[in-house]
Amino acid sequence: MHKQLGMAFEDQSVDEHRANPTRVALIYFNAGGGHRAAATALQSELARQCPGWAVSLVDLFAVLDPQQRFKRMTGFAPETYYNKRLSTGFTLGLAQELRLLQAMIRMAHTQLVTRLEAYWRMTEPDLVVSLVPNFNRAIGQSIKQALPQVPYVTVMTDMADYPPHFWVEPGYTEHLVCGTTHAVQQALSQGISYSQIHQVSGMLLSPRFYKDAEQDRATVRAELGFGPEDKVGLVMFGGHGSVAMKRIAAQLADRPLILACGRNESLQKSLAKLSTQTRHHALGFTPDIARYMRIADYFIGKPGPGSVSEALHCGLPVIVTRNAWTMPQERWNTDWVQTHGLGCVLPSFANIDQAVDELLGNLEHFRSNVTQLTNRALFEVPVVLRSVLAEQGQIRNGLEIVGRR
Repeated sequence: MHKQLGMAFEDQSVDEHRANPTRVALIYFNAGGGHRAAATALQSELARQCPGWAVSLVDLFAVLDPQQRFKRMTGFAPETYYNKRLSTGFTLGLAQELRLLQAMIRMAHTQLVTRLEAYWRMTEPDLVVSLVPNFNRAIGQSIKQALPQVPYVTVMTDMADYPPHFWVEPGYTEHLVCGTTHAVQQALSQGISYSQIHQVSGMLLSPRFYKDAEQDRATVRAELGFGPEDKVGLVMFGGHGSVAMKRIAAQLADRPLILACGRNESLQKSLAKLSTQTRHHALGFTPDIARYMRIADYFIGKPGPGSVSEALHCGLPVIVTRNAWTMPQERWNTDWVQTHGLGCVLPSFANIDQAVDELLGNLEHFRSNVTQLTNRALFEVPVVLRSVLAEQGQIRNGLEIVGRR
């Protein structure tokens, strides 16, 4: 079992163990893709800010189900079903399914805690950071029972919580990192104290969003077939795309678009075959979506915390929807977009052409509002983690763990 559990750790070298570094475990899963993206971004920045730390990515499902019993029973991994729902656009009823999932997690709580306890005792991290919702009671309890001196931090990858038992678990949430004031207020209302809450300026974004562009905007646009005066829309529905992109592309056949399909190869091929009056660039998976956002003029997609934050960071006003199909934890994001004048919120994409006309007619106004935002969360969260270790007397000079070995 130890060998199987150990496979959940990634990128951990023998030399790092020999040097006895500060060991940090970042917990993620692959549902939606945003949790792993945030964990990977944080791991990269921690390597820069804290070179003496050994930071590992821990796939939660690999720890909880190392023999893949769920996949053998059902034919697919737990996150595959969720990602399939996103790609087909069939997200109606996810609020009810979420409560069912949470009930199942509560039923399996003792077993989950037992597996996690064994993992912590084997790997002995000095700090555990969760970037996943729903499982934080089991994670928090297992750490308290296995390694009570080890601090536990939850970093929200959503702009808002969806209580109860989504991100915040009173009694088990030790430290909580929030990217919005709204999330802070939600945590306080659930009994989390100010001393446990650490507010940062947004969602965790890839380091690529903070690097200077390697090519100028006009050059990249020309390479993709767009003219200097074109108003280019970037359409994106997360890392797995959505069939909704076909309807949007058809309605905007006369508008220049970048259609980011993520890992959905069949969708990319289908969009590439569409007959349009102007340039549509169907884009497959890329680790550098920032390159394409920088050359676009506006964003169309679902109100996911990651994609909306990425678009706004690149200066793009957004067009998103809010309706019964919108995932419950993302509904507040649309309120935030409207309150701050960051784009258009629609009941559906049925009249997307009119919405694009409205946004482009007020583009400078929306751009002005977008430029008021500053997201430095990627650089702020490592500071929080260092302070948490320092507060618990476990770190000296940013590197050395004391009192444990």
